[in-house]
Amino acid sequence: MQRILIFGNSGSGKSTLAKSYVNKFGCPHLDLDSLAWQETTPPLRKPVEESAIQIKVFTDVNPHWVIEGCYSDILTLVLPITTQMIFLNPGTNVCESNCKSRPWEPHKYKTPELQEENLTMLLDWVRNYSIREDEFSLKFHTAIFKNFNGNKVEHNLLEKY
Repeated sequence: MQRILIFGNSGSGKSTLAKSYVNKFGCPHLDLDSLAWQETTPPLRKPVEESAIQIKVFTDVNPHWVIEGCYSDILTLVLPITTQMIFLNPGTNVCESNCKSRPWEPHKYKTPELQEENLTMLLDWVRNYSIREDEFSLKFHTAIFKNFNGNKVEHNLLEKY
């Protein structure tokens, strides 16, 4: 039974890798972006407790899964039941390049134009990954990875999934 947790910076390849595992194992996929944000303008984070309820429902219904995201405060909720952890850390340049070339994400943006309008902010955010102190940072991701005692791997170079 596979319960795979994938995390890293924006543009690190989380969604691409998650989709390859979904195809390989036939298991459900949860992108944490889909439950971390309120539908407000500007977007606001949901309370972690609310996200925790949604994750519990997902993991209770699905005995095997792939969950991916960058939210350390949410990622830690599934660590006790994770069978494999994958930390994608290919470097800022790779992440920036991937962000620039990603297709429209309709589950995140109502139109391709709105996604494009957000690109400058996203690239700045990606560039600050190693110096930020928030739950989305390299610091927090590294701590999660180091403290996990199960099956885990860190990918420092972009690979084709």
